[in-house]
Amino acid sequence: MVEKIQSEEEYQVIKRVEQPTVSSKVTPPPEVATKPSRGHRPMQRVVAVAVISLVMGFGGGLLGAYVGNDGLPRSQSASRQVVSSESQLISSIAKDVGPSVVSVNVNTTTTQTDVFGRTYSAEGQAAGTGIIVSSDGYIVTNRHVVDSGTTKVSVTLSDGTTLDNVEVIGRTSDADSLDIAILKVKDAKGKTLTPAKLGDSSKLQVGAKVVAIGNALGQFQNTVTSGIVSGYGRSIEAGDEATTEILQNLIQTDAAINSGNSGGPLVNVNGEVIGINTAVASGSAQNIGFAIPINDVTGLINSVTKTGKFQRPYLGVRYIALNDDYAYTYNLSTKRGAYLAPDQQGGAIISGGPADKAGLKEKDIITKVEGTSIDENTSLSSLVGRKAVGDKVTLTLVRDGKEMTVTATLDVYQ
Repeated sequence: MVEKIQSEEEYQVIKRVEQPTVSSKVTPPPEVATKPSRGHRPMQRVVAVAVISLVMGFGGGLLGAYVGNDGLPRSQSASRQVVSSESQLISSIAKDVGPSVVSVNVNTTTTQTDVFGRTYSAEGQAAGTGIIVSSDGYIVTNRHVVDSGTTKVSVTLSDGTTLDNVEVIGRTSDADSLDIAILKVKDAKGKTLTPAKLGDSSKLQVGAKVVAIGNALGQFQNTVTSGIVSGYGRSIEAGDEATTEILQNLIQTDAAINSGNSGGPLVNVNGEVIGINTAVASGSAQNIGFAIPINDVTGLINSVTKTGKFQRPYLGVRYIALNDDYAYTYNLSTKRGAYLAPDQQGGAIISGGPADKAGLKEKDIITKVEGTSIDENTSLSSLVGRKAVGDKVTLTLVRDGKEMTVTATLDVYQ
């Protein structure tokens, strides 16, 4: 675990986007008043015809410059072509990615208390979305879609086929800022499972076009919405009236994300998954949704698909992602990196963890992992998330104003 901590006022209470319960449109020119003499008439006709032709040619040129081939003004024609091209792009993305998106159907059992203080078990149903990440049936979704109260899981493919024999391989703990679970289809009923193409979320730029696909409202399978990347590196507090959790390093998008979209893909224009939809701002007048960068999950996905074991790699630090403001607040000359601040709750270094064993100390600033710089686009969490348990990683850090390197061996997050 690499836990990113920001000041409390930075967090917003955000609504998670699982579906909690599913019930079952030339006027001719005027004649010349004075007639020319008969002897000059042929030449005048020629001149008149030439002038008219010139005027009509000039006007036609202007009209041609203003009107497109479809008869609309060129500004409208160009706009229509842009809209048409964008629509075709979104349609193409949906067609390519759709077969890799599944609806996740969940049966749950929860313990509730009545007005007399008596406890009882209540059964319910929920729905979310998942992404096929391997042809042999591994699916990534959100932890809160298949939480600890889950008793049964099935998935519905894009063609409407429901697969009932589905196992929860593992989920991150409730205390983990990474809201991820992995499922495994045990019997595909002869169906071909198409894995999604995973992209590189570190290459995202604000304003980039993205498409969200999911099981909207738990009822409308493979609903497609589009928007842009509004920001990245967001930290939020997500949950409901009963529980909340801190989620970090998220992509912000204005693509509409609805209840039931949790665990679905956020896709770039190349049809690559660059995020996993997880939360939406509750009661917002504008679309404000959040997705986990795919780079934060790549290492876990690779580990599960290769070994069949759900092993979350962790470094064992709590940190503040530096920017100009935080660097000024803490009086630091280094303005980008992961600052292991001494005032973090529980301490910046987790006792006995990989960072502790590697000799990291409070007030260290980790600036690079394996030579890749930590900045606004690339967090420490995402760089560690690309690795697997047991990997040795070289950390570049600044301690007391001096740069140095240490090597840490990633362990299993317990």
